[in-house]
Amino acid sequence: MLIAENDSIVIRSFENSDASEFCNAVLESLDTVGVWMPWCHDQYSETEALEWFDSCARGISSGESYDVGLFDKDDGLLLGSVAINQIDSVNRIGNIGYWIRRTQQQKGIAVSAVRMMHQFGLGELGLNRLIIVVVESNLASRRVAEKSGAHFECIAAKRLMHQGKPQAAAIYSFTDLE
Repeated sequence: MLIAENDSIVIRSFENSDASEFCNAVLESLDTVGVWMPWCHDQYSETEALEWFDSCARGISSGESYDVGLFDKDDGLLLGSVAINQIDSVNRIGNIGYWIRRTQQQKGIAVSAVRMMHQFGLGELGLNRLIIVVVESNLASRRVAEKSGAHFECIAAKRLMHQGKPQAAAIYSFTDLE
């Protein structure tokens, strides 16, 4: 499923043929993504990637989540992943999450992807509100939220579990299309 694209990025659902490159992206990102995401570990395998892709496909089919891949429009390189998940269909709220492989970080890819998912979520999906919840000390991810135009709301105490401990989190939101 094609979600969105611009001049440099394609956002689409994962295909089984993406598993090897997904695994490579995870393993190269242990020192950046792995610090924040427990699923990003040094034993990550193609089997785990395929299981994740199956879960993503089920979420898209049910309309409960849109965990999808980011790909370079020119050469098809897997750049990372972006998502609207934790969708509350009653209140029409969703959560945006993202990660970019280490070699592609600090190029504006995450900012572009978040902006595109913002448009998709509030536009095509008809959600009223999208949130980004980031461990307070994850400054890189917070910069992505800020540069994407998300509104900073607050620091919420004990909002996320990180490394087995409750951590404060920065909460950002989108409530309008730009």
